Amino acid sequence: MCYKPTSIFITGASSGIGRALALKYADEGITLFLCGRNKERLDKVADLCRQQKADVHTFLFDVRDERETANAITQADEIKPIELLIANAGVSAGVLGMDETPVSSRAIFETNIFGVINTVLPTAEKMKSRKKGQIAIISSLSGYRGMSSCPAYSASKACVKAWGEALWGTLKPHGIYVTTICPGFIETPLTDKNQFKMPFLMKVDKAANIIVKRLQRHPPVIAFPWIMAFGAWLGGMLPARLILPILGRLPKKEK
Repeated sequence: MCYKPTSIFITGASSGIGRALALKYADEGITLFLCGRNKERLDKVADLCRQQKADVHTFLFDVRDERETANAITQADEIKPIELLIANAGVSAGVLGMDETPVSSRAIFETNIFGVINTVLPTAEKMKSRKKGQIAIISSLSGYRGMSSCPAYSASKACVKAWGEALWGTLKPHGIYVTTICPGFIETPLTDKNQFKMPFLMKVDKAANIIVKRLQRHPPVIAFPWIMAFGAWLGGMLPARLILPILGRLPKKEK
């Protein structure tokens, strides 16, 4: 079964995967609710989507703020009921411009975990009342195992991956499909600062194409590219005494 939503709420829509997804979905008859923290970048994405004849509404807020996030979701849902939520907003130490320090680690957890929670829970409640909807949570292949190169980032992505997989069974009886999306290395601001070789680095437009196409079938998990996905799965299955020494040799992000 293929499902094409007509109203889509995207966090972190001003850059990276969020921006690419907004542009892929933008079309006549589509309502987009684009969210971000940078007004200039968000407005530029909105203008591009309007040029593709989409009905676009922008919301400027930080997903770490529970009240602001809930208010934006309520306002959007009153304009047109949200059919697809893409909880995409996220940061890494590279985006924050620093190594994983105590300060940046907390910022990563607050955005990547609580930002997702703040976005998903109020949207799910509204979808429950209608007994239909779709929620996509952007995780990462780094969430399959704790990565010593980015401890807080991989832990945050592991958390939302497990939560998304659990919500699949919890929300499906209410007519809500939950998909956890685990990409590998994508050319976005999150990877721009990486100074090490990133295997199977993918263009953001290609990643967006994969996500849009596969979301139509409501899978519990979307993980790609498949070679890296298999490696991540295998790394998660191996005993810690075997895999952790290997992961410990991975290069860390530049300060």
